[in-house]
Amino acid sequence: MAKSGGYPEPVERLIERLQRLPGIGRRTASRLAFHLLKAPAEEGEALASAMLDVKRHVACCQICWQLTDVQPCHICNDPDRHAGCILVLEQPRELMSIEATGLHRGVYHVLTGRLDPLGGIGPDDITIASLLERIDRPDRNARGVVVEEIILGLSPTLEGDTTAHYLSECLASRGVHVTRLARGLPSGSALEFATPAVLADALLGRTSA
Repeated sequence: MAKSGGYPEPVERLIERLQRLPGIGRRTASRLAFHLLKAPAEEGEALASAMLDVKRHVACCQICWQLTDVQPCHICNDPDRHAGCILVLEQPRELMSIEATGLHRGVYHVLTGRLDPLGGIGPDDITIASLLERIDRPDRNARGVVVEEIILGLSPTLEGDTTAHYLSECLASRGVHVTRLARGLPSGSALEFATPAVLADALLGRTSA
């Protein structure tokens, strides 16, 4: 039942749910809701099914923490990838950007965030402990391979630099070679927005951390 002068209750509920998505305000949520109303029922059912499949079947890889529907993920399980070289990233979407370059043939570790003391995010709030465990215990790394190199692929922001510095200190006594993506990346920008060409230059020109 619709309130006086308002949308029917199911429409209002859909708009309210859509507004909870990042970057979606009332106006955009209303446009999306009316698009779904006018679309064939099959389209709405397909969207609902896709969302349910994501919630039911997609999780973080138990080794590298990227999003996957199998355990371990396809990259960790790929015998053609050099599991002794781990590229550390902040978020899964950055992994997709790096993969698009086709240049990194190692594996990954997704921190699921970055250190932000002012925001209350410390080492225990991201997957640093899991990364160190992969180094200390090869059986916890992809295919049981000993880690030889860590590439710090963190965004060149204040928080990214803070995270990279903390990781460098943690890794200093662990006997692994630590490098960092070249500073061809614009300072203060997010890694996910860099072009494949810029990412390729950063990978090829990485330096000791």
